[in-house]
Amino acid sequence: MADIINLRMARKAKARDAARHEADASRARHGRTRAERGAAEAEAARLVRVVDGAKRERSEEAGEKGTD
Repeated sequence: MADIINLRMARKAKARDAARHEADASRARHGRTRAERGAAEAEAARLVRVVDGAKRERSEEAGEKGTD
């Protein structure tokens, strides 16, 4: 004899599986892992520090020397 299946529960389980499959596909297309996002943010912060560290201060005297 076959097992009795609650059709409402089977329908909901099938819908959950379909939604899970769609979410997995969307994550594969668009998503990045938390580690990838963290690495990208750390790299961006490092680049800002490097650029700020390489800035040269312009002195008042240097600007006046060229105006003779």
